[in-house]
Amino acid sequence: MKSAILQHLRVIRFTFQRLLHTPGASLLNLIVIGIALSLPVGGYVMLKNIQGISEQMAGTPQISVFLALDTSQDEISRFRKQLKEHAAIDHIEFAPRDLALKQLQLSTGLADVIGGLTQNPLPDAFIIYPVAMDVQKLELLRDDLKSWPKFEHVQLDSSWAYKLEALLKFARLAVLILAAMLSFALIAITFNTIRLQILTQREEIEVSKLIGATNGFIRRPFLYFGLAQGLLGGAAAWLIIAISLQLLNYSLANLTHLYATSFTLSHLSLSDSISLLGFSAYLGWLGAWLSVSQHLWQIEPR
Repeated sequence: MKSAILQHLRVIRFTFQRLLHTPGASLLNLIVIGIALSLPVGGYVMLKNIQGISEQMAGTPQISVFLALDTSQDEISRFRKQLKEHAAIDHIEFAPRDLALKQLQLSTGLADVIGGLTQNPLPDAFIIYPVAMDVQKLELLRDDLKSWPKFEHVQLDSSWAYKLEALLKFARLAVLILAAMLSFALIAITFNTIRLQILTQREEIEVSKLIGATNGFIRRPFLYFGLAQGLLGGAAAWLIIAISLQLLNYSLANLTHLYATSFTLSHLSLSDSISLLGFSAYLGWLGAWLSVSQHLWQIEPR
């Protein structure tokens, strides 16, 4: 067990020595991989920031619940308590019918006409502010409230949410397509790099096979090289995104100051950063594995 760990550590050290042996070519490959990865990841970061800003500008979604005219005060108190305890509701506001009638008199200028009414035609209402911003969850909450007794009419103000969801869905698909295309490009870069290494080390590989080295032993340095190249390329992408966001936030601060607002673009979270490094390392390993699997079997001792 200890000897196997030492072998892996020696291979890792040899891998980084090989990267440092050709600093110019290694740096160029890492920059290309970093740029390729930074494009879809940068699009993902901007999409998350745009989603947050759009939700702030659009405001909090509301569900208006209009009660039946014969709803008693005891029933209103019970509904108020049940709505406050509902897991999908953040908070509520109660709009009594008398206050609604007074506001209607002030806003329409028909005080004489409204004052001549024998009874108040307006219902009591609850203004509900949900926890979730997702369209599907908002609709589920609306449908649930429609089944409550005395809830005469339930209205969800969701037109903006549908538009935002459609726009974000389109943007997510565009980022996903870009990520898939550039992932293939990263695999191709690693594939070609490993292929050149195998060809330049052909004689060493033949000698290793003559003295009994297994394919797994010969394959291991190339796989580590691909993994290290992918991992460092992911780190380069992370650095490119961080610098870009810093520059954008600097310009954005001047822009928001002119409009008397304040918001900044958020960087990748810790989990997203780990996912980026892990995914880029996997792509590098996959490109190396494909290249070794295709070319190593062709080399046999002569």
